[in-house]
This record gives sequence, structure tokens and C-alpha cells, in this order.
Amino acid sequence: MTIEATGTPKTPSVLFVCSKNGGKSQLAAGLMRDIAGDSIAVFSAGTKPGKDLNPQAVESLTELGIDITGEHPKPVTDEVLDKVDAVIVLGTEAKLEPRDGTRFEVWETDEPSERGIEGMERMRLVRDDIKNRVQKLYAELSGK
Repeated sequence: MTIEATGTPKTPSVLFVCSKNGGKSQLAAGLMRDIAGDSIAVFSAGTKPGKDLNPQAVESLTELGIDITGEHPKPVTDEVLDKVDAVIVLGTEAKLEPRDGTRFEVWETDEPSERGIEGMERMRLVRDDIKNRVQKLYAELSGK
């Protein structure tokens, strides 16, 4: 946690980005909110947002007791980019330029479809890969 000039603690913040903001970035955001509660401000967005969330992504989180039904795909905005401490791009499809002073990472996530794994089995593997990365990021951002 960092301290603002006012002396009050500043809540760390993270933006998860993928191309459509319907799957991987929504998975990461839902997982981080579940792990961090209010201790980290969490945002998700897409470089080319789709119309809906991926139903399998929603279902894979529901299996863990995480409800993201109120979420919807959103575009990446300068407003969010300017206020977050970290930007995490999930996968290689979304293209985003790093910002000075902001932590920037590209997570090349597991893609089980390349191994012939599809459907919910694929989505669970993607979710679990992202969950492991989110847990590590949470520890780094929160100092826990």
C-alpha cells in the first residue's frame, strides 16, 4: 500500500485488459475482487470490446462462488489508464502501449484449445491459470 501526499493510505489499483473484455480480463477481475475484497480497486476493459460476456467464463467463476453477472464489456479509457497502478494485458491479441510510471505486464495465458481442449474443460484450465497469476499479483500489490 502506498501513502498519498495527504498521509492517507492509497488503495492499490489494477486494470485487466483483453481484446473483447468478455472472457479473460473478466475472469481476472472477478478473481481479484474475490481475493482482495475492497483492498484493491479492480477494473477490466477491452481494446475491442464485444457485446456480451463469454457464458463459459461466467460459469467457470460461478463454480467458485464468484458472481460477475452485473459486468459487461467496456472499452479501455484514458481515464482508467491514468488512475491505475498496474495494467495487466491477458493474452497476445490485445495491443496496448505501456504508460510511464504504471506497472505493465502481458500475461501469455494458457490456451488449451491449442492442445485440442475445448468447452468448459478449456475454460476451467484458463481460469485456473489466471487464478494462480492473480494470487501472485495480489500478494505483490497488497504486500501480503
